Amino acid sequence: MKIENTKAQMRKGVLEFCILSILESGDAYTSEILVQLKDAKMLVVEGTVYPLLTRLKNAGLLTYRWEESTSGPPRKYYGLTETGKIFLTGLNSTWSDLVKAVNLITKNNKSKTTTK
Repeated sequence: MKIENTKAQMRKGVLEFCILSILESGDAYTSEILVQLKDAKMLVVEGTVYPLLTRLKNAGLLTYRWEESTSGPPRKYYGLTETGKIFLTGLNSTWSDLVKAVNLITKNNKSKTTTK
């Protein structure tokens, strides 16, 4: 088993959460979302993000609007709906619980191996 595959799966699992978190601070278009994800080392490509944005929109978590651009075609800006904000609050809570659980397990197992 290659570690790169596992790392990619872990990133995929939290990508939805990351996109919603980016949009929590305000509307953004896809290129802005991609830059923030890449800056955070999430290593995603447009082909991954576009279908996810569509799925989140179809689920009622996102809305979008078209805005004219001075440097090209109109841009589609995504934003959180009220349902999306509530959903993100739930994800934040779940993430916090998950981080605590993983830290507890990994720290406990490290202390057991160092005491043997």
